[in-house]
Order: sequence, then structure tokens, then C-alpha cells
Amino acid sequence: MSLVTANSRPLGEFDVGPIGFGCWRFTDPDVTAGRELIETALDFGMNLIDNADVYGLDWGGTGFGRNEELLGAVLASAPGLRDRMVLATKGGILPPTPYDSSATRITAAVEDSLRRLQVEHIDLYQIHRPDMYTHPSELASALGKLRDAGKIREVGVSNYTPAQTEALQTYLGFGLVSDQPQFSLAHLDPLRDGTLDRCLQNGTTPLAWSPLAGGALATGEGLRPELVAAIDVLAERENVSRATIAVAFVLAHPSQPVAIIGTQNRARLAELAKAVTVRLDRADVYGLIQASEGVPLP
Repeated sequence: MSLVTANSRPLGEFDVGPIGFGCWRFTDPDVTAGRELIETALDFGMNLIDNADVYGLDWGGTGFGRNEELLGAVLASAPGLRDRMVLATKGGILPPTPYDSSATRITAAVEDSLRRLQVEHIDLYQIHRPDMYTHPSELASALGKLRDAGKIREVGVSNYTPAQTEALQTYLGFGLVSDQPQFSLAHLDPLRDGTLDRCLQNGTTPLAWSPLAGGALATGEGLRPELVAAIDVLAERENVSRATIAVAFVLAHPSQPVAIIGTQNRARLAELAKAVTVRLDRADVYGLIQASEGVPLP
């Protein structure tokens, strides 16, 4: 029996597919091309559309908030798309200050995201990275007020340690529904640092960013040759690409992660959608882990 399932994942009041579409590279100003890309993702069941206010400062973007503006333009051009997606965005980074999750800043960030996205509410709002100099009670109060006002529906965190997540949860009057860590065959920390364990304990859904390690798990560049070889064996067996095996590995964990993919190529979206059909058992996933780390498991 495969560890990979095509089951939907819960995000509070919402259900999302096992693969989500990330907007970090969503920088093409062509609204028609952007709409076609979003439509393709949605057609493949990738109904979680993940953005952030800071997206647009790199990867060919033209500035802070630009990727939200581009998505807003797509939604304005095809309003029916909004009802097909669970719209997520993040805040808490405001260069040149690294992190600011003060009540004033997060409140303003949500208002600005709503304006750029041209929507009345955000389905999932996540704190992008922890601000270690904001007390979690202050942040929790701001998030509660925004939720009560109907501006955000559900709340999650991104790049938090389990302890930081617990600190915020202590002061919230509702449950965090998501935790967005970096997780891939090239970055296995969440398996052992308590992140995925906490998700299992609390029913929180992990949203794995960079499941392809920035493309390395597709090209093999910079990876251990043993890992590339192990992936290739499974890719041949399952008749899929290396990248598809890498996404399937993320989906196989019992915490039922969502893999956030960022390709801007519609054909690659179609290929990666096959990850839910891949059969991986314990021998497969533990073999991949050992190939990635280069040491046998104890």
C-alpha cells in the first residue's frame, strides 16, 4: 500500500489538494499568461494558491507586493477563479527591517494585501517568519481582531520553530491550521526538529515550501550521486520524472503535507500533478532518506 495519498488536506474551514501553487516566481506581467497558469493549476486540483507580500523583490520581480498585484489583476480579469481557490498570503517581512509582526504592522500588512489582491478577505493568512521582538500575545491579539473583522479566515505560521508556534498558539483563541516549513529530500530537518511531529499532534497541515530544493531535485545538480541514483530508480519504476518522485516523497509523510510547487510552466504542472499517483512504501522513503543523508539509519 502506498504512503502517498491523493486525499484533500484540511485547513480549518477549507479543504485543499495535496499539491498547491506557489507565487514566488509569479512575476510575468502578462495577465493572460498568468490567468492561464492559475487556471491550469486549479484544473489539476491545486486549489491552494500561496502568495506573500514580499514576493516580487526577487526572481525577476519588480518590487515589494508586486506578485500579489499580479494575482489581483488575474482575479479581476476572471472573477470566477476566486471561488475555485483557497487564497493564501503571508506578511511579517518588511525590508530593510528583517521582521516586523507588531500589531500595527500586521494589521497594515493585511489591509495592503487585500488591496493588492483585490479581494474582500484572505482565506489563509500566515506569518512569514517569526519576529523575535514581538510578544506573541500582541501578534495573537492583532490576528484575532483581523479574523473577527472577516478580513482573514484562517491563520498559520511559516518558518517557525515548534516552540515559537506553541508560544503563539498559547495566546490565540483559535487554532493555527497550517505550518509552512522548508521540506524536501534535500532538506529533511522537519522530520526531526519537531515540526511535523507537532503537526501530527495538533492536526495542523504542513505546507512544504521548496519541495524540489529550488529545482535541484529535478536536475540533480549539487546533490549526492547516491540520492540522484535512488530517485532515478523510482522514477523509472513509476514512469515519472525525478521531480515527481521528489514531490511524492513530501506527500508520503503521515502529517499529510501539501507540496507547494512554483513552476511557471504549464506542462511541468501537469507532470508534477502525477505525484499523487506514485506508489512509495516504507522501503522507498527510508531508502531515499539514507541516500540523501549518506549514512544508514540506526
